Amino acid sequence: MHTLLYRYGLTPSQHGRQFRELNKKNLTSRNGLIVGRTYLLPRKTATPTRAASKAQEAATAPATTASRAAISPRALFGPRYGPAPVRDHLLHGAVYYLSPGHGGPDPGAIGTYGSNKLAEDEYAYDITLRLARVLMAHDATVYMMVQDPNDGIRDESVLAMDNDEVTYPNQVIPLNQLARLRQRITQVNKLHARHKGAYQRLLCLHVDSRSAGQNIDVFFYHHANSKAGLSLAKNIHKVFTARYKRAQPNRATYSGNVSIRSSLYEVRTSHAPAVFMELGNIRNAKDQRRFLVDDNRQALANWICDGLIADYKRK
Repeated sequence: MHTLLYRYGLTPSQHGRQFRELNKKNLTSRNGLIVGRTYLLPRKTATPTRAASKAQEAATAPATTASRAAISPRALFGPRYGPAPVRDHLLHGAVYYLSPGHGGPDPGAIGTYGSNKLAEDEYAYDITLRLARVLMAHDATVYMMVQDPNDGIRDESVLAMDNDEVTYPNQVIPLNQLARLRQRITQVNKLHARHKGAYQRLLCLHVDSRSAGQNIDVFFYHHANSKAGLSLAKNIHKVFTARYKRAQPNRATYSGNVSIRSSLYEVRTSHAPAVFMELGNIRNAKDQRRFLVDDNRQALANWICDGLIADYKRK
């Protein structure tokens, strides 16, 4: 519903209730759209008019120049942050595709914090969105391959779960895992062809789910045949090792490592060199502090960015 309203210049807060009243027979139990149905749109003057397209066609808004996002920059990053002003040109010419894990109908791994549920897709999205903003401040070209029309960057500890994320540029995310990944990488590869000759990298950010007692560091995976992917993973890993040593001098040695995982779909099928990151165990109480504290989520984004800058300088 949000996707359709935004496409026609309407906002869910002002027009959502009337849209639901007009179309209640054609909505799912969660007010989602049904492919193939035709919907009535409220006018900005509150008078309804018939939509000219079907629900399946409601997700094709073009990218904006400023953010390379189907959703406007201010809506994408939210009212608290908004788009970052460019402060230097360290990443001018670099193109990044940022892919937070899961989204839409699939929340990914689920952790428990008191009476609250913590969803992988919400925390991976928030960290990825923070990373996008930092990269853009260094004049990088950034594509958020998953976008939420109303979350923005959030500073709350417990991030509310929803399922209204879309795949760039504005496609409904399918429930089937393979279909979801294929949809995402198809868009990455189309954009890769558009930026032929440029330095391009894909970053896939995930949150792991292991036994509650297992505390893990951040791990990096790359394709066996990708020297560029290996270099990228090593450069980010090097930053994490140094930052942990500085921030926690009394802790045991940082155990996160770089390894080969050529079977991962995004790593295997992306035309852009890719690094797949596991940011921690969402079921482990110690790892949860890495996600629950907004400053820690920002630190993860900053450290990843520093690794990307180091890799770009080498190239």
